[in-house]
Amino acid sequence: MKGPLSGVRVLEFGTLIAAPFAARLFAEFGAEVIKIEQPGQGDPLRKWRKLHQGTSLWWYLQSRNKKSIVLDLKCEDGLAIAKALAAKADVVIENFRPGILEKMGLGWDVLSALNPNLTLVRISGYGQTGPYRDRPGFGAIGEAMGGLRYTTGDLESPPARTGISIGDSLASLHAVIGALMSLLHVKAGGGKGQIVDVSLFESVFNLMESLVPEYDLMGHVRTRSGGALPGISPSNTYPTRDGGYVVIAGNSDAIFKRLMVAVGRPDLAADEGLATNDGRVARNAELDAAIADWTRRHTVAEALEILETAGVPAGRIYSVADIVDDPHYAAREMIVPAILPGDVSVKMPGIVPKLSDTPGAILWSGPELGAHTEVVLAELGKTEQDIRELRQRGVVQ
Repeated sequence: MKGPLSGVRVLEFGTLIAAPFAARLFAEFGAEVIKIEQPGQGDPLRKWRKLHQGTSLWWYLQSRNKKSIVLDLKCEDGLAIAKALAAKADVVIENFRPGILEKMGLGWDVLSALNPNLTLVRISGYGQTGPYRDRPGFGAIGEAMGGLRYTTGDLESPPARTGISIGDSLASLHAVIGALMSLLHVKAGGGKGQIVDVSLFESVFNLMESLVPEYDLMGHVRTRSGGALPGISPSNTYPTRDGGYVVIAGNSDAIFKRLMVAVGRPDLAADEGLATNDGRVARNAELDAAIADWTRRHTVAEALEILETAGVPAGRIYSVADIVDDPHYAAREMIVPAILPGDVSVKMPGIVPKLSDTPGAILWSGPELGAHTEVVLAELGKTEQDIRELRQRGVVQ
């Protein structure tokens, strides 16, 4: 595979979600990703959620294109192998609590001395500095502290969460962005490698738009708003005659007028007081009621057909069944086949983003525990006898 990251070597010390997802993105675009797992069960993600032959389906997705090596980092020989791998790597990714990497003997002072051009990506709940740095942090806590949970759900109900680990995934994306910036800095001759410090809560907070200046200047505390988009009108989720819902975004000035005509309210389209967003926000309840009155008289399919003809952005609420059956997903190669152990075929998500000249690729699904131990050690110059002895002593698996 000659992807855009071919020639980049990534060493992953992560478990579960944040660091492994970041490493997966590297692997999908050509980087050699070596995932170090602990002896025994390996990454706990191997047993999360739905299992196929004892291994998580999530694992097969999250670890595709990666090489798995089992290494006991608590023993001197295991630590020596990790250092040898780091010396040849471009990027090291970890998501331990701050200080753990140092206790293992793999702190920044050690790694940068071994490899001055190395980029160390550190993902944690609260970051490597500050009064909360030593607290344990999962994605759910980052979502709460970052402000997302306070603005999610209906006002009459407790703050809601999304049905996925969005905080971890946002941290992963920021980690990849930071790592690529650092790599570009090194490759362009700008200097040595550096630490990319990514926290879960800051990754969420970075997406919270104008939350802070609205509060600081006006004392406005944005809270939960259901399916609406606060301060932008009209943009909401509306019920249909067949018990479904449509999401309608009629919030630009021109689109608003087309929407009002489509729902049979040309009077509102011509109302000068509604010509701009600030005027519409002041009368948002009136506009939502008018739109909902129209959607309740149509099925989801009928409403979408009318709105598409009118050039109004609208869509159904997709379930996974809708996603798998959708022709646009298929045309964009976002649902792709994979083969699991036992020669079982399964559908998997495709690759994002789409690059025209150097696209990513899926070479294999998440590997068995330690599947690449021998290959990786051989690349370090270990002989078959060396590897056999290391296995006998439990250094590798």
